[in-house]
Amino acid sequence: MELDLRKLRYFVAVAEELHFGRAADKLHIAQPVLSRQIRSLEGDLKVQLFARDKRGTELTAAGEQLLSDARPLLSAADATTRRAVRAAHAQNALTVGFMPGLIVTAAVRLFSRRHPDVQVEVIRTNWDEQTQMICDGRIDVGYVRLPCEAHGLELRDLLSEPRVVILPTTHPLAGKSSVSISDLAGERLLQNPAAIPEWRSTANPSGPYEDTGPTLVLRSVEEKLENVAAGRGVVILPLSTATYYTRSDITHIEISDIGPNRVCLAWDSNRQDQLIDEFVEIALAT
Repeated sequence: MELDLRKLRYFVAVAEELHFGRAADKLHIAQPVLSRQIRSLEGDLKVQLFARDKRGTELTAAGEQLLSDARPLLSAADATTRRAVRAAHAQNALTVGFMPGLIVTAAVRLFSRRHPDVQVEVIRTNWDEQTQMICDGRIDVGYVRLPCEAHGLELRDLLSEPRVVILPTTHPLAGKSSVSISDLAGERLLQNPAAIPEWRSTANPSGPYEDTGPTLVLRSVEEKLENVAAGRGVVILPLSTATYYTRSDITHIEISDIGPNRVCLAWDSNRQDQLIDEFVEIALAT
């Protein structure tokens, strides 16, 4: 039996919303049509994907497994489509992603000198999408910051740098030469705590992240720094990112007892591409 990708996309929408009406709105189709497609997919697979009752819609064990497998499968399909379309319009192209604070100019410039016929584009990424953009084909090779989801990727270590806490200049810790992660216990973290594994175990050992206050997860560095300056919490960033976004109302202090931020080059492990191989070689040498 072959999986119908269209039905699979419909399933993912329902699985993420756990509500057929909202999923139908998201997909811009009628709810009865969506319900028929889900029943058809369940018939194809001969399993029940959702448990429906008066309390709502929940995934079954089979549904949970399919959702886990469906996301990378759909990403791979999207990546294949993007690369095919791009190949039809420009045979020689390379897209490089980079995280805030990282400068890719030297490697891109040297690569472009060696390959003047190759169109090189650079795209800034955020922590929560840096590897997804590689997996779905929007980026060919990325400068990523660990920790990250590395499934299906090839990684090469590039550099490491200290991590610092960003505080308003009026904070009691401002002016110190360094702090420990435990000094930050009780502070509100204004970023996804998965990016700072030490936070849960050290900075706030008595309870989960949410115990430090209402969760406020911000995507861009600029949003985070605005909220730090307003006294709403703190963020932990690599040193290069902190120095790149220098401003007078915030300060950064090195954290003495957590490991450095590792930066890697990453690309799809299933791809065989000479341009990627050569860019990686250049980036590692510059």
